[in-house]
Parts: sequence; C-alpha cells; structure tokens
Amino acid sequence: MITRLSHLFLRTLREDPADAEVPSHKLLVRAGYVRRIAPGVYSWLPLGLRVLREVERVVREEMDGIGAQEIALPALLPREPYEASNRWTEYGDDLFRLKDRRGGDYLLGPTHEEMFAQTVKGELHSYKDFPVTLYQVQTKYRDEARPRAGILRGREFVMKDSYSFDLTDEGLTASYRAHRDAYERILARLGVEYVIVAATSGAMGGSASEEFLAVADVGEDTYVRCAESGYAANVEAVVTAPAEPLPIDGQAPARVVDTPGATTIEALVDWANGPDGIAAVLGREVTAADTLKTIVVKTRTPGGEWELLAIGVPGDREVDPKRLEAALEPAEYELIDEADFAEHPFLVRGYIGPRALQAAGVRYLVDPRVGEGSSWITGADAPDQHITGQVCGRDFHPDGTIEAAEVRDGDPSPDGAGVLTAARGIEVGHVFQLGRKYTDAFELDVLGENGKPVRPTMGSYGIGVSRLVAVIAEQMHDDKGLRWPAEVSPYDVHVVIANKDQAARDGAEALVAELDAAGLTVLFDDRKASPGVKFKDAELLGMPLVVVLGRGWADGTIELRDRLTGETSTAPVDGAAQTVREAVAAQRRG
Repeated sequence: MITRLSHLFLRTLREDPADAEVPSHKLLVRAGYVRRIAPGVYSWLPLGLRVLREVERVVREEMDGIGAQEIALPALLPREPYEASNRWTEYGDDLFRLKDRRGGDYLLGPTHEEMFAQTVKGELHSYKDFPVTLYQVQTKYRDEARPRAGILRGREFVMKDSYSFDLTDEGLTASYRAHRDAYERILARLGVEYVIVAATSGAMGGSASEEFLAVADVGEDTYVRCAESGYAANVEAVVTAPAEPLPIDGQAPARVVDTPGATTIEALVDWANGPDGIAAVLGREVTAADTLKTIVVKTRTPGGEWELLAIGVPGDREVDPKRLEAALEPAEYELIDEADFAEHPFLVRGYIGPRALQAAGVRYLVDPRVGEGSSWITGADAPDQHITGQVCGRDFHPDGTIEAAEVRDGDPSPDGAGVLTAARGIEVGHVFQLGRKYTDAFELDVLGENGKPVRPTMGSYGIGVSRLVAVIAEQMHDDKGLRWPAEVSPYDVHVVIANKDQAARDGAEALVAELDAAGLTVLFDDRKASPGVKFKDAELLGMPLVVVLGRGWADGTIELRDRLTGETSTAPVDGAAQTVREAVAAQRRG
C-alpha cells in the first residue's frame, strides 16, 4: 500500500501544545496522530489509528494464541448487574452514570466482569464447557478527576479485557499464568521496557494481583524493587514488617510537657533537643522518628455515613494518599476541614494525640512500626502541650494497623533479602485472580461431573491498548520526534524525494511501486516542499526506515536512515527495492 503525503489527512505542528506535559503527549499531537476534543478525550487521526490497530493486532494474536475467544459486549450497560456486585457505589465518582428517556439508570462500562459473568451464565451449563476464556477489545470510560498526559490518562480509552472461567482453583492458576506469559510476549514484541510488580486488587476484588508497569520517569505509579531478591511491588501493595514487641515494665511514666508553638514535627523536634526538652534526659538526640504523628480523616463506605478515622504514623513519615486509598478500599476518604474541627472540639489542631481520640470512640489505626511497648512523643490534645513517654499498649491501645505511610528508598524489603529502591512507571496491564466474587454475585452454577452444581472461579486480565501507543511513544523518541518499532509503525518505510530532478521523481515512483508490489506499506512524501521541511516531518513522524532520494541520485545512490539506531547508509539505485526490503526485514527481526 502506498500513501502519498500530498493526500494524507495530516497537519504537523512545529510548537508543543500548551496543555502537553510529557513527551508522548507533545509528539503525538505535533505529529498529527491524535487531537484533543475535551479533557481526557481524543480523536485518532489516520496515522494514530494505524498505530492503534497494529497494537490491537499484536494483542489479538497473543490472546488467540492462548485459546481465548473474542466477543464484543456493549459499552452502554444497565445498572442492575453493577448493583448486584456492589460496584455501582464502590466505583464512586469514577463511574459515568446516565439515565435514558424513561428514567432507567445506565453506565458507560469501565470494565466488564459483571457482563462476562452474566454472559457465561446464560450460555454455558455443563462442566464439559469449561475452561473457557473470553476477551474483547473495546472502548472503556472512567471519569478521571484529573485527566492528563494526553492518551496516557484519559476518560475514554481502548482496553483489552479478558476473563477466564475455570472449575477449580488449579485451573484458575493455569489461566492466570497463561495470561501473564501472553502479556510478557505482547510487551516484548512491542519493545516496551517493563517490570511486573505485586499489586492490590482494589474495587476488582479477588486475591492474587500483579501489575505490568512500563518504566518511565513520567509515570504516575511508584513501585519498589529489591536488587538482592528480585522482589517488586507497587507501593500500595508493600507490606511493612511489624515492629517486635518491647517490654513495658520499667518504662518511665508518660508526662505532659509544655511545647509552645510546636504545631509541626520539625518544631517539636527542635523543642525536644532544646534547653527545656527531653534529649538530655534520654542521653541522645531526638529525631522525627521518635514522634507519633496523627492524621484524622473522614471515611464513608458505599452508601454509608461519614465517620472519623485517626491514623498514627512515625513523625519522619508522610501519609501516602495512594496507600491510604488502597488500604481503605472500597471506602472513600477525605481530610477533615474547619467544620469538622468545630464539630469535634477534642480535635486540637497541631496537638492531636491518641488519648482524646480513643476517649471519644474514634477508631485509631497505626503504622505497623508502632509496636507493643514502643514509646512516643504525641500530642496532648491541648494547645501548646505534648506527652512524652506515651507507650503503645500501656498508655494507648490502637484498634489495628494500616499500611498508609510512605515507602522510601532504603526501606527493608518485605522478603527480608535487602533494601528497596523506588522508581516510577506507567501501568499498562493488570492481572487478577478474582475467585468467585462475581460468580457468587450472579449465582453462576453449572452441572459438575458428579451431577452436583459447581460454581466456576474467574480471572480478569486487562491491558491498555491505547495507553500502549503513548507508552511506546514515551519510551521510543528522541529530540527530533517519534521512533516507532517496526512491529507497530504506521508504515514500513517512509520515502522522501529531496531532489527536484524529474528523473529522481520518476525513480521514486518506480521504487515505491516495487516496494508496494513486495508487500511493504509505504509513506511517500511526494509534496513540492523544501527538503528541510520533508526531513523534519520524517523525523517527527517516526517511521523506522526513511529512504531519501536526494543529491546522491545523480551518482546512482539512495540514502537509508534508520530512525531506531540513528545510522545512515547509502545503497546503489540498482537493486534499491531489494536493499530496502532487507533493511525492513532486519528491523522486524529486531
């Protein structure tokens, strides 16, 4: 196939779009691959759609390769199935909800566990029909609070979601492994650098859960890994080793001390190490890790009332909003505000401690580092006062622990093999062992081999098809433009006429005709523009191989530019088509 640039629906831009923050967003817009319609909503123009279709092709080939069968379910879905699974409320504000003209409630599908479970229930009735895996490549909708980075984080996006149905837990494990392996092959074919990390299940439910994260400094997901053991996890899934209990007997009693103006951890530490502080008594310098910081939030379970929740973390740690959100799932939370302080006078800003909270019946959860017998400096629930020597298990009694504190470089790995190092990534895939959450919700039973009912167990596996386009652009670009790998490039070769000589133009026409006949897809820059404009566009558009018919034409040579390696070479005009075919074949082999 030959596409002439003079006819292509394309307009490239020389300046970055004003709202673009990351390279992939800038380049995909500048190169005319996508155009913004509304926040988080983009149109796919011809070049972008070709890349999207190529990514879809790779995903479909690998899914078909593990025996999955493709179907297509609607994106407009009724409320009732999501009520049955409780996700009508659990999804919160991320769900697009709407009513039809008769007042019926609908949603735009964010994911389709419920509908696949119902579909299987309606079609399959015997153990002989299992195992089965179904998938679709479909547009999904989530009302992102802060859509950003172009198609990396949008409200409308294309995702492949697949669902396995097995009759045994061993079968689910096998299906999970098959999908995990297929995802590794997909990402390898696309040339994406990635890591697999342990993750939380969130609103999806289920047990085992892993994320595939594309390595990228602009990623919104923070993950950690241990070089010594290979352990890797999203920060939301990191489990902190609990502190060893310490003896309580013999510890000094807690006492209230005056700490004027010490409303921050930094000010409290300065007081502790000052002339009126406790450092001299302890015989050592006091650090933020000796203090217990208390944060109070409001939580609400789906359909429930707001209630206060207090969280205690060592003063040298911040609360990580993502870890807190994951720990409280499916409940939502908000920080308390002025109205809450006014309603609850026992909350003294800057001096909140566990005593008043527990006296008022507020649930109090602490970081696992706050172990039995550990001693802390805490707020005294009165202005300008703190308590020293507050011992956990003696002076205050937490209601449990919570994984809400930040995870930092150098923290011990949960497997005990070394320390953690943090990095950033973009989630491109997620695999879940759901178990029977959804088959229970819809009472999906089939006739077992022994004549008794059997309830299948499910797996759910998503991969972001449109997001992968942005991820490839993010990882595969340089200061000149995009650099598509041969597997997903819109065209195999980009032929540029950089010579006004009619013989060169005739030679270019003959070359692209030969390449077309050989089965290659060709983007042919036949425009009557300057060579400089054509070269800049070729670099921006990012086809892996650029063939230039320029000054060397008179000497019987053409130029081959490899966008992936940056190498440039020349080849004789005679046999040029064969040379180009071989170069394309080499790029496809990687």
